[in-house]
Amino acid sequence: MSAVNQYQQVTILLVDDDDVDYMAVQRAMQQLRLLNPIVRARDGIEALSILTSVDGIKGPYLILLDLNMPRMNGFEFLEQIRADPALTSAVVFMLTTSSTDEDRMQAYSHHVAGYMVKTKMKDGFNHIFNMLEGYWRIVELPSA
Repeated sequence: MSAVNQYQQVTILLVDDDDVDYMAVQRAMQQLRLLNPIVRARDGIEALSILTSVDGIKGPYLILLDLNMPRMNGFEFLEQIRADPALTSAVVFMLTTSSTDEDRMQAYSHHVAGYMVKTKMKDGFNHIFNMLEGYWRIVELPSA
């Protein structure tokens, strides 16, 4: 099998406090038959703990990050990982209910790979995961 055809095992780190969104992500991945591991953190503090743990995520990963969360919100989390040399190259997609220009511009100033508004998704999370699957099949992601 050539390297082009090999499936890259990419872990999804979902940083979101909303249980309904977490279940929707799981359902979309099942419907699309995606076998990627999914790890959930309910806020930025928990996500940082997962990423910096000795037993943390291994291999390439993508972060799906909500903006509004308790304890540490998405922007505070982005500031932390962009300041950490070990985490600065993490690939982050914002997945939020906020459609304000200010939030979108602030997210891109923290070098997110994409900004997706949950309320604008007509097909739920399936469309996002179709896009992400194509992304991680083509793009060379940094290893953990």
